[in-house]
Amino acid sequence: MGIPMYGSRCSNRPFFPALPELLARFEYARISIPMAILIWVMIYPMMLKVDFRSIRNVGKNPKGLFVTWIVNWLIKPFTMYGIASLFFFVLFITSFPF
Repeated sequence: MGIPMYGSRCSNRPFFPALPELLARFEYARISIPMAILIWVMIYPMMLKVDFRSIRNVGKNPKGLFVTWIVNWLIKPFTMYGIASLFFFVLFITSFPF
């Protein structure tokens, strides 16, 4: 996949010039239907692996749930902001017109 993308980028012309316009027509309420389908295809196999019977027992040992909440809501947002700031404002400052 990288080689066609690189080739398209280097030649400064897309392989299928009409493809973005074609896909833009399949939109409902400003949501791209092809993208929604592709995301669903990506998520569905992971959903099949969830043991829904074990969800009832999550309250018996909530330690893992608390660790997940703390990491996802208190740690990750700040580290992602730090990483984004590093890339946008330090490493690639000349690439963005701020």
